Amino acid sequence: MKHFTSTLLLILLVSFKGFSQSKTYVTSGLELIFSWAEISDNNKGESADLRFAPVINIQSFTHLDFSEKFGIYSGLAIRNVGYIYGNYKTPITATNTISTTYEKRFRSYNLGIPVAFKLGNLNKMFLYAGYELEIPLLYKEKTYENGDQLDGMKITGWFSDRQQSVYHSLLVGIQFPYGMNLKFKYYLTEFHNQNYVASDNSKPYAGLLSNVFYISLNSMLFRNASFDPSNKE
Repeated sequence: MKHFTSTLLLILLVSFKGFSQSKTYVTSGLELIFSWAEISDNNKGESADLRFAPVINIQSFTHLDFSEKFGIYSGLAIRNVGYIYGNYKTPITATNTISTTYEKRFRSYNLGIPVAFKLGNLNKMFLYAGYELEIPLLYKEKTYENGDQLDGMKITGWFSDRQQSVYHSLLVGIQFPYGMNLKFKYYLTEFHNQNYVASDNSKPYAGLLSNVFYISLNSMLFRNASFDPSNKE
C-alpha cells in the first residue's frame, strides 16, 4: 500500500507539472462519412451497402497538449450516421400475413461528445484514439422498392423511440500533415430499439441487430486557423 501511494503521488506530481506547461486551443472542422453496418437479422448474417454522408457533420474540439508528443481533446459534434439495408423483411402480423422485402435507409442526426488522446508529433503526424458518447436527435427512415422510394413509408421524428436513447462508440484515427486525417469508428450500441412497438402492434426491428461502423475523412480537426506547418513549437 505504501508503494502504491508513493507511485500515485508521483503520477499526480508529473501530471500537474505537465499541466502547467501545457497549451490549450479550440479547433473545428468537417467530416465526410462512409458507413456500413454489421448486421444480424434473426440470427442470419447480412451485409449493408455503402452509405455516403457528406452533410451535416460538424465538429468543434478543445485540446489540451501536455507536450509536443501527447495531448487529449474533447468537444461537441453534430453527426449524420446510418446505414443502408437492402434485404429488410417486414414483420408478419395479424393483418399482414405476407412478409415483403424492401431496401431500408436508416439515419440519425446525433450530438456527439468525444474524449480521446493524441500520441505522436502533434505538429505534423500522429495517432489518436478514444471513446464517444452520442445522443440521437433526429431519426429518419426511408423505404425503397426496385430503386424507387415509397413516400408513404417515410418516417421521421425527434428523439424517436425507434432507436436507442444513447450510443457508445470507439474511435481511432491518424492525423496527416496540413490538416487532413482519417478516422475509423465502431458503435458498440446497436442502432435500433428492438423492443419498439409500432401502431399496428408489430415490432419492425425485432431480431434486427445492427452495429454501424464508418471510415471518415476529416479536415482541420486538430489545427486552428492560424496553424503554421513550419512551426516547431
